Amino acid sequence: MIKTKRDMRQKGNAPKPDIEFVVTEPSGLLDFLLLKLSNKSRNHVKALLTHRQVSVDGIVITQYDTVIREGQRVKISRTAGPVIKQKNSLDILYEDNDLIVINKPAGLLSIASDKENEHTAYRLLTDYVKTRDPENRIFAVHRLDRDTSGILMVAKNERMKLALQDNWSDLVTERGYVAVVEGKLQEKSGRIQSWLKETKTLMMYSSPTAGDGLEAITNYQVINESSEYSLLDIRLETGRKNQIRVHMKDIGHNVTGDKKYGARTNPLGRLGLHAYKLAFKHPFTDKIMCFETKAPRSFTALFKDGNTRKGR
Repeated sequence: MIKTKRDMRQKGNAPKPDIEFVVTEPSGLLDFLLLKLSNKSRNHVKALLTHRQVSVDGIVITQYDTVIREGQRVKISRTAGPVIKQKNSLDILYEDNDLIVINKPAGLLSIASDKENEHTAYRLLTDYVKTRDPENRIFAVHRLDRDTSGILMVAKNERMKLALQDNWSDLVTERGYVAVVEGKLQEKSGRIQSWLKETKTLMMYSSPTAGDGLEAITNYQVINESSEYSLLDIRLETGRKNQIRVHMKDIGHNVTGDKKYGARTNPLGRLGLHAYKLAFKHPFTDKIMCFETKAPRSFTALFKDGNTRKGR
């Protein structure tokens, strides 16, 4: 059979097949890819992860420090994968065999309450994992307030759930929030410590007496301000119910939109609180995993006029 130039061109234009490797020993995903794709640059390999072209056992992975195990299959797609979004704008930031990390929108409960059982992150994620296998489950390991947006993590198996829940305070190395609060703070950075208690009406409040409640410690830094509002970077040393909201009230600068604790303004149409960072030590590998999101645009938009300045 004689091949024409057209036949040769058509064959040359045919899409290249996906590549698949079988893992023979435990490794970090990036190290594995750099070894297998030795003719590619480090930036090229990272781009494959960013563009959702790498999957492990059929699950798209974007986190370069994911630990892969012997027998797993790593597939590299020739085309970029779609960004996964659940209904209600529930973004999946990261997923592997043990964890799912999402960017929870404000207004969505983390788990069911007495008044709401269906519209929760837990239910949406349960539906998501069951599309692959009806036997799949997820397990809550921490939560965010309904009106707080940001990083929320769930376990995909009971082993990971127990490991995280039993050692949460030891494993979590950093929890960062960005908050819009009322007014200008005289002290541009500080550390707030109190002991939190709960009333019969489920309101939290601070006691200055050591041991009179659960110890709560909040660190803050002003990163921008206007005549009406301040934008804070907040780092938690403890993770108590409504901790940031109570501590901001204690210093006279309520989180905006926090009617429950006495805020007078609501410029964002929502609670001005977003969990932007979560870092923790993986309970089985001891590797530090870190997830971050940007502050909502509506937060930073409040500080774009000429009256703003960077906080110290």
